[in-house]
Amino acid sequence: MTLILAATPLGNPADASTRLKSAIENASIIAAEDSRRFHRLCADIEVTFTARVLSFFEGNEEERSRELLAELKSGATVLVVSDAGMPTISDPGFRLMRDAIAEGVEVSVIPGPSAVTMAVALSGLPTDRFSFEGFPPRTAGARLATFESLRFEERTMVFFEAPHRLVDSLADCVNVFGAERQGAICREMTKRYEETIRGNLGELSAWASGNEVLGEITLVIAGAVTDSASLTA
Repeated sequence: MTLILAATPLGNPADASTRLKSAIENASIIAAEDSRRFHRLCADIEVTFTARVLSFFEGNEEERSRELLAELKSGATVLVVSDAGMPTISDPGFRLMRDAIAEGVEVSVIPGPSAVTMAVALSGLPTDRFSFEGFPPRTAGARLATFESLRFEERTMVFFEAPHRLVDSLADCVNVFGAERQGAICREMTKRYEETIRGNLGELSAWASGNEVLGEITLVIAGAVTDSASLTA
């Protein structure tokens, strides 16, 4: 019995690792965030599998985790893949991983593509220390409160954001962090229309407001100046 979390390509199938292909071929059960996208990935990387494929997404994560844990305890090799990047990073898998470890199940992780680290590298902002903040809250009040709690964060910050909420999020960022704070919008990384827009938050906000924003978005924002909290106290 082994639980395997495997990173999948962000967009370019050529980024699929040899270990990922082998894990797909040898798993007895594959828990995929979107089974259709998983089948398309397998076709793109020319891998065949005999495993039973189960859907594993936010809406059924709790129930499916119990089911998969039972399969693991019965001797199954379960492979977990998300639509892109590493499972558990703003994707399903954390509950299953936690419970499997608690039950003494053997666990393994196959490293690979990561939107977080790729965006930090693309941004040109400091990489020695950074924090991943996931998706900002959807509602304006909660989103502002989240950004306010990070006003004096000195590490580079990485967020995921839905394209239709990017304009509002950037407006809130300008409001809290200031228009001159540096940042970057990383869009459709490794895909055909990959694009990185760098500048201060005022410039990024203007870009988002003036363009149709589509695709997967990762937002990187520079940290606060060292000791800025004490300077404004």
